[in-house]
Amino acid sequence: MLRPLLEKNDKKAKLIIGALSVIVFAAVVFLSRVQWKLDLGFDVHVFAKINAILNSMVTVLLLAGLAAVKQRKFALHKKIMFTAMLLSALFLVSYICHHLFAGDTRFGGTGMIRPVYFFILITHIFLAAIILPFILYTAYRALTAEWPAHKKMAKITWPIWLYVAITGVVVYLMISPYYVNA
Repeated sequence: MLRPLLEKNDKKAKLIIGALSVIVFAAVVFLSRVQWKLDLGFDVHVFAKINAILNSMVTVLLLAGLAAVKQRKFALHKKIMFTAMLLSALFLVSYICHHLFAGDTRFGGTGMIRPVYFFILITHIFLAAIILPFILYTAYRALTAEWPAHKKMAKITWPIWLYVAITGVVVYLMISPYYVNA
């Protein structure tokens, strides 16, 4: 097992994780209601494509991270998971940029695909909204080398994070035909 990188301080960790989670959630909610009509000189839906690429990469990293830990390659697992966290943070920036510059896009599908899309979208949004503190707290347990607690949290966090990453790509693939060039 790896040695701790942080000294355990649950009170401080809960405060930081809670504050960061609330700030990120509030920023996403607030900024999703704002649209800047700026000519950036390129199709702003490129941010949505970047989001899908980042989510695809996170999906692959989450699967690779699981494989690494199952093979007891803990140092590799740590690198993979922190890379997944970094790409998720980049995703968040790109997601905010897309919504700031492109606004909302209405899904134009009809028939059975419509309720399927909205089910995927709603579950994706809800789980994306709640996953950040789980990811941060799971990472904190790893950084303090609390392996049983880390493993217990990861069994909850990992599948939700994977679902959010996969459904992010699915939502993009389903909505992208309805993007109108800015």
